[in-house]
Amino acid sequence: MDDKNFIIAEAHCDGPCGVYDPASARVAGEAVQSMTNKMLGLTCPSTDNGPAMAHYLNTMARYAAIKEEEAQKCKDELLVLWTDFFKPQHLEAYPDLHETFWNAAKLCSACKVEVSATHAQELMDAIEEIHGIFWAAKGREVAWVRAS
Repeated sequence: MDDKNFIIAEAHCDGPCGVYDPASARVAGEAVQSMTNKMLGLTCPSTDNGPAMAHYLNTMARYAAIKEEEAQKCKDELLVLWTDFFKPQHLEAYPDLHETFWNAAKLCSACKVEVSATHAQELMDAIEEIHGIFWAAKGREVAWVRAS
């Protein structure tokens, strides 16, 4: 084939710039924290009260399912930022970038298998740190705003 039949394209990211944003990880992280707090706030009724126990177990199961789903969603969103947006030049400016993302992904896993307010808050703190790094790498100041 002749070189004139090819179009050469270059891109910084795997997708067009502007499609990446840590906000989706934040929203998922907030859901994890919310469900964790709701689970910790539930009071188990007497096992002698069948209807109350059924309601409690159903509510707990629903909270747990949402928490785990959102923790996985958060992890997926963070991994996309880590592997698709950030490039080697970002490591020069942020030498702890890999460890920051690795720890955040591990917190997502911990939040899936545990009901820990501490880990849920640590996850939110990690997402906030990543938010700051992401927007600084893009040369922008974007406020950290939580929905809840």
